[in-house]
Amino acid sequence: MKILNGSTAILLLCAAAANGFSSPSSIQAKVNRKTTELDMVAGGSVVPKVVAKVGVAAVSAALAGTGFVKLILDKPSRTYGEGSVAQEYDEWADDGILEYYWGEHIHLGYYSKEEKYKYKALNEAQYAFIDEMMKFGGIDPAVDGNAKVLDVGCGFGGTSRYLARKLGPNSEVTAITLSPRQVERATELAIEQETPNAKFKVEDALAMSFPDNSFDIVWACESGEHMPDKKKYIEQMMRVLKPGGKFVMATWCQRDDREAPFDKRDKRDLQYLYEEWSHPYFISKEAYAELVDETGMMNKVTAADWVKETINSWRHTIWKGVKDPRGWIFKPKTYLKCVRDGYCLERMHRAFKRGLMEYGMITATKKEE
Repeated sequence: MKILNGSTAILLLCAAAANGFSSPSSIQAKVNRKTTELDMVAGGSVVPKVVAKVGVAAVSAALAGTGFVKLILDKPSRTYGEGSVAQEYDEWADDGILEYYWGEHIHLGYYSKEEKYKYKALNEAQYAFIDEMMKFGGIDPAVDGNAKVLDVGCGFGGTSRYLARKLGPNSEVTAITLSPRQVERATELAIEQETPNAKFKVEDALAMSFPDNSFDIVWACESGEHMPDKKKYIEQMMRVLKPGGKFVMATWCQRDDREAPFDKRDKRDLQYLYEEWSHPYFISKEAYAELVDETGMMNKVTAADWVKETINSWRHTIWKGVKDPRGWIFKPKTYLKCVRDGYCLERMHRAFKRGLMEYGMITATKKEE
């Protein structure tokens, strides 16, 4: 057996935090196993017994410390409440960390089976995602070059500006968010990138001020997660879409529990995912499709799960933070927040991988009057 070095101890600590402990006795069991292994090594005169005891103490402290850290990380810090979404995104805009690592696009990327995320730029995966989402929604620059587009939940406006350039100068993209700071930053970037046909405004997606039948395309990428009333969210988007218009959305979904009911672990993990990043709740892609259909305004709804195409994004972001710590290392006031975000990214990855979460894609066209 090799003596644990510092890197191994850190990896052990991180793995234990992500996997969790069922009880203090499980910590002791792990320590006991390490004690036995190290005593066996010492008994064979490979290392002095005192070194073995020091190793046991280090492992014990690491495991116990991990349990304490996990208790802190598992306690949600950003639960949903009135104004919480705008507040959190304003703070993310101000500290710059989210933009540093995610870039202009606060959404997942798209990866082919052959692509390894460690060798692909995250923004390339995000641009690929937008292109694939356009295809999924039947959006074609050759056809939609004069379209009026609504981007619901635009973040820093990266996707909005990309759509505006992709569709051409005759298109008009209106993008909305609850965050005033995101609107400021998105507008700055639109000027820098010479994209005048993308406009940004603070607007509540559940009470939009736009008249009925205003837009040729309604685009919603990862905004449904934050909506406290999914039914009203869908109804508002269908209302402002023109007859014959195209609707496409991407959103994090929990699996359909009507087919596979949630067990105790599922409910616990979902509650954490709701509360850590200011989500009121998730629903399934099937439930979203039903909400669209229930408006009576839309033609046949198509739904898909893009977990396989997007799941690399979670660890890709963690990898970026490890590979390039400059985005957070000089901001000590944000250390705990960064650790929490990294931990939540890993929890998200695992929830999607085991099928608790799905990446819902929904598209439909509005019936002609």
